[in-house]
Amino acid sequence: MTASKNVHGKRGMDLIYDPLTNKGTAFTDAERDALGLRGLLPPAVKTPEQQLLRVYDNFRRKTDPLEKYIYLVSLQERNEVLFYRLVLEHLEETMPIIYTPTVGLACQRFAYIYRRPRGLYISAHDKGRVREILRHWPYEDVRVIVITDGERILGLGDLGANGMGIPIGKLSLYTACAGVPPERCLPVMLDVGTNNQTLRDDPLYLGLDQPRLRGKAFDELVDEFVTGVQEVFPKACIQFEDFGNTNAFRLLHHYRDRVCTFNDDIQGTAGVTLAGLLSATRVTGKKLSDQRFLFLGAGEAGIGIGDLIVTALEADGVPTDVARRQCWFLDSKGLVVRSRTDLADHKKPYAHDHAPAKTLLEAVESLKPDALIGVSGMPQTFDEPVVRAMARLHKTPVIFALSNPTSQAECTAEQAYTWTDGRALFASGSPFDPVTMHGRTHVPGQGNNCYIFPGVGLGVMASDATRVTDEMFFVAARTLASLVTDADLAMGRLYPDLKRIREVSAAIAAAVARVAFDRGLTKMARPRDLAAHVREQMFSATYPTWA
Repeated sequence: MTASKNVHGKRGMDLIYDPLTNKGTAFTDAERDALGLRGLLPPAVKTPEQQLLRVYDNFRRKTDPLEKYIYLVSLQERNEVLFYRLVLEHLEETMPIIYTPTVGLACQRFAYIYRRPRGLYISAHDKGRVREILRHWPYEDVRVIVITDGERILGLGDLGANGMGIPIGKLSLYTACAGVPPERCLPVMLDVGTNNQTLRDDPLYLGLDQPRLRGKAFDELVDEFVTGVQEVFPKACIQFEDFGNTNAFRLLHHYRDRVCTFNDDIQGTAGVTLAGLLSATRVTGKKLSDQRFLFLGAGEAGIGIGDLIVTALEADGVPTDVARRQCWFLDSKGLVVRSRTDLADHKKPYAHDHAPAKTLLEAVESLKPDALIGVSGMPQTFDEPVVRAMARLHKTPVIFALSNPTSQAECTAEQAYTWTDGRALFASGSPFDPVTMHGRTHVPGQGNNCYIFPGVGLGVMASDATRVTDEMFFVAARTLASLVTDADLAMGRLYPDLKRIREVSAAIAAAVARVAFDRGLTKMARPRDLAAHVREQMFSATYPTWA
């Protein structure tokens, strides 16, 4: 955003009221005269650094996380550059607010904190005019769309139209973490109703007051949206987010080879988890191909991780059937084994011959997994007997409690370290504070998808890729793991410092773009310097000069 003229063609209050063009008190005297702003702003011209001091001070004065969220959203609605400058300068403080864990609470309270529309709402009543709605969006070159139907928001369940907070938050991370320009991002709420009766009984609820649309009518609406995007935004990548398990797998399998799309709950979670497992091998000394993985939860996240582990093992020469037998799943009815007759299709490839096991502790004692991965959305299910069993079985047990938000985590960082006498390699979906034991401070790694999906999206955008493949997530995971330093590992962190997120995303984007060019998934001429080309696409949180 370094234009030398007002490419938006706006003047006066129109310029101020557009968050993409507004500079607030940072408009220079020359700009105020040239753009009809004289008298519309306080006379003092402030530097971006002075503006940052003011908004950061206001942010810090808020003591309640939801109030901090409201403040940041309000800032984003009036000045995008200043918002992203604040987020990037103070990423460790702001990310837990604009995304997990606070975004979960923001979704629960969405109707009560709603201020200004952001994104598009497409409802079950809009069948036949979805293309018209897409054309209402004021920006033409959309490259990343995040769409949800609100059925499975984090670990909080069906939040209906309140789930719009998730696409908005995800796209904020695309810009903050990977520099995807905000005008190329489009959040979409597909409101097909809700089965959450509490929401429907709430007079302030902003969504449709009807049960969820199912079956053919649902599929037709989704298809109208997907085909409409191909027409209105032909270079856009569609990210499906927080759909229920059944629809998530169906939609991914139906569209992945037809349009540029992926599901972050399935593939993004898989990428960041695989990266953490690869990092852990540098500490444990065990090759990935020599390990067994036990998942608590066999939904989108769990099966997605299992599939990507299989892809990684296949790359190391492990046959597919052998690779799958290294991944075991426990769902609400017990261990996923071949003798069960109640398994959904997405679980069947991981149904192995084994005696049934009803409890997690029984499965741990029987299978002796090297890594225990929680993707259940069920809090405190990694209890003391389970974690102590992992510690007894392995010198360095790998324990990933990945469910979001923090309230849904399978165990806390402190519990994992305490019950393993500080020997665990721990990662979580939401952030936990460092834990000091026996004179050593353990810094838990946050296996946050923000390490993966923004870089993947940037790589797809930078290469004009027409598809998003599993190989792209594999190279993203491998790239992420390669950026973990020995210093990170020494403090127990399996991911790079969050302060390096733009460097990480740029590296992942270059790796993803390389796959697109190598596999013929783009018609773009291959740039001579791919890394430099990626960096040129990235939004910078600096004001343009217009006069």
